[in-house]
Amino acid sequence: MTKSDPNRILRRLPLAVGGLGAVLLLINRLLTPELTESQARGDVVGVILSAVLILTGLIWQQVQPRSPDIVELIGEEGFVLAQDLPEAVKTELAWASHLLLTNTVTRSLIVYYQGKILLRRGILAAKAEVTPGPILKRVLETQKPIYLVALYVYPGRIEFDYLPENTQGVVCQPIGNQGVLILGANAPRSYTKQDEKWIAGIADKLAVTLQE
Repeated sequence: MTKSDPNRILRRLPLAVGGLGAVLLLINRLLTPELTESQARGDVVGVILSAVLILTGLIWQQVQPRSPDIVELIGEEGFVLAQDLPEAVKTELAWASHLLLTNTVTRSLIVYYQGKILLRRGILAAKAEVTPGPILKRVLETQKPIYLVALYVYPGRIEFDYLPENTQGVVCQPIGNQGVLILGANAPRSYTKQDEKWIAGIADKLAVTLQE
């Protein structure tokens, strides 16, 4: 989803002011019957300032915040649900995973609960088993989320071999005290604070459903 530029008006302001200044200088010159030396010097300064403003505006139009480097995750797209789950739980998991995949930068998703994988969806790695490493164990023990903003810089990334090998960012969100929602993104530093709140809310909803 393309986000609108909040600084769009600010970027266009020098262009508008410079253009307006140039037009006013031209009108003033046309309406002046006799041009004095001081006025001529003032016009030159005004033209230069207008040109600088217009040039600044044109440059600012080209300046955009750099987007995170997006990669194509390696793996096959899939949707795998544990077969022994009640239909209501399957529906809840399908709904939650769809929301996360379509409303956040998540491209690969795993629901790990009570030592079992309940769901794998999105771009899937060849390895289907989840073996909790130090990071996942810490989330389970502390019941606090961990966001690895750029996975490639963390030595502990090797434990996430059940995600696509070129996963760029990972969120491990606890599901109550018995599971973890594991999300993989295709760009580093791509989850916003709003995304993290959204993920936490969905994980809390899943915790209630899975405990019933």
